Amino acid sequence: MTAPRPGWPEIVVGLLSMAAAAAVLPFLGPAGLELDAAVYGLVLAAWSGVVGLVGFAAAALIRIRSWGAFGVRRTTWRWMGIGAAAGVAAFALKGVVNYAVIALTGLDANPQGPYYDAAGGGVLPLILTFAFLTVLTPLGEELLFRGVVANALLRYGPVVGVLSSSAIFALAHGVNIVLPTAFVVGVMAAEVMRRSGSIWPAVALHAVHNTGLPLFVLITGFAGPG
Repeated sequence: MTAPRPGWPEIVVGLLSMAAAAAVLPFLGPAGLELDAAVYGLVLAAWSGVVGLVGFAAAALIRIRSWGAFGVRRTTWRWMGIGAAAGVAAFALKGVVNYAVIALTGLDANPQGPYYDAAGGGVLPLILTFAFLTVLTPLGEELLFRGVVANALLRYGPVVGVLSSSAIFALAHGVNIVLPTAFVVGVMAAEVMRRSGSIWPAVALHAVHNTGLPLFVLITGFAGPG
């Protein structure tokens, strides 16, 4: 028997819980605890995964459902490989999209600058940045935005489900240069999950895509955007 999809109650509770958890961040930044730039970057990198897990947990707990309802089910190595390859494609496409957005709008302020500060803060911060961005963040965001939101909206068909859940995912990143990239990643992750029937290829896609930032810092020695 197929597990019932999550619905609008899970979407609303999950997103509101994520927003509530995210509201803590301003108190940890320049206007709050005035943390060291690298430390704040690590907190931000970790929190991007934590808020997703908080949202997913809240959504999953409001009604009793099996893990399968959220796409948490076994998959094949073939699909994991497809997810990883899609992550490489998403990272390459990210460069093209960002270049186009900057050329058309002049908008180049990067809200993910603190991640560069964290990755450029030394060996241990670099390792932690890798862990947070390639394990914790993909897991938290995929469970919430694909496991809950996309699965719920797919009841309206693949086009509506994939595109609308990706738009919500993009808007959750804010109206900035990251938004179009997040939409592209969201579309690819939602489609991989839809076709495979499992959340794990989408997690693999997201993880591979997110390795780009810390790898850039590792290879170039770049110590932050400013």
